[in-house]
Amino acid sequence: MKLRFTILGCGSSMGVPTATNNWGNCDPKEKKNIRTRCSAVITSKNFNTLIDTSPDLRLQLLDNKIQNIKRVIYTHMHADQTHGINDLRPFFLKNKKQIDLYADKITSKYLEKTFNYCFKGGKGYPPIAKINILKKNMKFKKNENLNIKTIPVPHGKIMCMSFVFNKKLAYASDLHDIYKNDLKYFKKLRFLVVDCLRYSKHPAHLNFDDCMKLIKFLKPSKTILTNLHADIDYNYIKKIIPNNVYPAYDGMSFLI
Repeated sequence: MKLRFTILGCGSSMGVPTATNNWGNCDPKEKKNIRTRCSAVITSKNFNTLIDTSPDLRLQLLDNKIQNIKRVIYTHMHADQTHGINDLRPFFLKNKKQIDLYADKITSKYLEKTFNYCFKGGKGYPPIAKINILKKNMKFKKNENLNIKTIPVPHGKIMCMSFVFNKKLAYASDLHDIYKNDLKYFKKLRFLVVDCLRYSKHPAHLNFDDCMKLIKFLKPSKTILTNLHADIDYNYIKKIIPNNVYPAYDGMSFLI
């Protein structure tokens, strides 16, 4: 069964442009420079698995005609990955079923504390979701054939979960390194979707030079750069990257 991977949002934590209409180095005339916060979805005929609930989730789902969400897997607890959780409510109302959320222990506690009403309900509002702890390996077989390997990667002072789907595609949206013992899981994949925040160094993210070195070592067939800050103009970066490396854009979609 073919799965489709869609990048719903590929922007950094403030998006491009920011709320103050700051475009940085990005050309406002290029539509692919308009970037919402990072999120993605894996779809087939029978299911949709969402990666993160960005603050821009409602518009992302509308733009990509996503009409059902079966589950959500979270990378980490930061606001740009979690604060769109309330946009899951219409799917609960539609299907009359709580949505399964998968997260590590730290992110689970953050979600349950910050968005308690989503899990406990109250004042006439039913709970819309239930938390499950991410496992190292998860298999969803029934009409899905989706295998997910969860690999923690360092993201500044916290851990972020990266995912390898069906040993074909890795999604690592927020990281500044990969532990040596885990590099083998990322090598020679069909697709690598990876953090490339900006050109200058950052303590919690890969910058351009670090990202290019990592790609050269891992040797994926195709690489898609995501979590792009306003420093990175779409057309400019296209000129300086290898032929098998692509800057992401919102709505970018391909089969895996």
